[in-house]
Amino acid sequence: MDYRKEYERWIENAEDAEILAQLRSMDEAAAEDAFYCDLAFGTGGLRGVLGAGTNRMNVYTVRKATQGLANYLTGRFSEPSVAIGYDSRLKSDAFSKTTAAVFAANGVRVWLYPCLMPTPCVSFAVRQLRCSAGVMITASHNPSRYNGYKVYGPDGCQITTEAAKAVSAEINRLDLFADVRLADFDAAVKSGAVSYIPEDVYTSFIEAVKGQSVLFGDEIDRNLTIIYSPLNGTGLKPVTRALREAGFTDVRLVPEQEQPDGHFPTCPYPNPEIREAMELGLKLCEETGADLLLATDPDCDRCGIAVKAPEGYRLLTGNEVGLLLLDFVCAQRIRHGRMPADPVFVKTIVTMDLAEKIAAHYGVKTVNVLTGFKFIGEVIGRLAEQGRADSFILGFEESYGYLSGSYVRDKDAVDAALLICEMFAFYKTRGISLLEKLEEIFRSYGFCKNSLRSYEFEGSAGFAKMQAVMASFRKGVQAFGPLSVEQCLDYSTSLDGLPASDVLKYRLSGGSSLVIRPSGTEPKLKLYISVTAPDASQASALEELIAHDVENILFSTRD
Repeated sequence: MDYRKEYERWIENAEDAEILAQLRSMDEAAAEDAFYCDLAFGTGGLRGVLGAGTNRMNVYTVRKATQGLANYLTGRFSEPSVAIGYDSRLKSDAFSKTTAAVFAANGVRVWLYPCLMPTPCVSFAVRQLRCSAGVMITASHNPSRYNGYKVYGPDGCQITTEAAKAVSAEINRLDLFADVRLADFDAAVKSGAVSYIPEDVYTSFIEAVKGQSVLFGDEIDRNLTIIYSPLNGTGLKPVTRALREAGFTDVRLVPEQEQPDGHFPTCPYPNPEIREAMELGLKLCEETGADLLLATDPDCDRCGIAVKAPEGYRLLTGNEVGLLLLDFVCAQRIRHGRMPADPVFVKTIVTMDLAEKIAAHYGVKTVNVLTGFKFIGEVIGRLAEQGRADSFILGFEESYGYLSGSYVRDKDAVDAALLICEMFAFYKTRGISLLEKLEEIFRSYGFCKNSLRSYEFEGSAGFAKMQAVMASFRKGVQAFGPLSVEQCLDYSTSLDGLPASDVLKYRLSGGSSLVIRPSGTEPKLKLYISVTAPDASQASALEELIAHDVENILFSTRD
């Protein structure tokens, strides 16, 4: 792409005052970065930095993506329809209305949530309203300068790789100024081309979440003090409602993070994986002596927790919470005779391998999928096609995403929050803390430590360097730290029947492993290390040695 020519074309054609002001303030380097490529439409849709340019999230790139998706839908459905939701991010409301206006102009029936909603509510609405597709305006846990456009298929799962390629082809055929049809939003609402999703759909979602309880009549003491932070996102109403209706009445909110705010003023990275985002919640826990801290990311599909420990409050990792939930769900189903005949647990390849041992202990089959909850959703969809949707008992990924039912096909932090609270109360009633239960799991199955390290590669030069780094690792590595490489799995060759993906997994001696891959949503290279060791101290030391060798290769290539 001739970035200078495209930049000048935008100056001539853009009518949005804010976009024009941004264009006119750009120096040459900024113009090149904003126009050197089109924002890529991948399997998750679009995600990028807000601003003017083809490589940015703005009203024009949203219109173009929607026109391409509309062309795809009208070519495949006789009466296409779509459900749309949006989160608390900057421009999310405006982008949702723009999306609705383009669909309406193309004869696609629109169902739009009247207020901000969690991502799983869109997955739910697609199936509840029998839509052809769904769109969620969100950038999940990214910093405030990002937004995104997430697309679902008629099964409520993020669109397949094949569908994404077809939609992308439709988008790439378009000129974003000349080829986009756009209706007046208010007129479309008045005519009925755009309808607001009724309250009973949201209520049905809450009821479906409550239906995921695995207490099966067991008595628990719900007298817990729970500190909850929506991290200025969408979780406030659904999480507090689900907990309240399930009997958890002492839920106290982190005041600075209670209300929706796309600037995320208290945490630059509104992600419960990051301690900084949890600090205000931890402080409130210390002040109140609360039993449990919950936090959900802005679109409420990730959930993080902290619990009391001898040294204060301890944050649990996504893997640790996943292990606890898997053991709890399996044990409860077995104890109450509610385990399906052919149960299935689904995890991503970067999620702690120890989960497979727990599943096997309970007679549950583990299915491993590529990174991204969409692949877990696809497994649920295949089970449903076989009439086995009830076989799915749990799916989780190390990045704090959990789901325990087939009512949606994406991770759901409302479900996770309720399950975690019921699990916490169940063990507390029996005099057991979550940390004690976790130690019991490690004693039974062996100690395992997982870590995630991320390395940023900004801009066009960064993308090229990431490719060089991956190529360097593919040349062959014999050992990381003191552990030899026993096997290198290159998923770019469609291993184990999975779609081709730029992912490398090294199986190391002693049962450890590491995975390296470029992020699909951020300009980052991600490193996942899983270490098996006799105890936590030895595991941490081993993890450092492995990471040191990885970084030697990474930085020598990057520099």
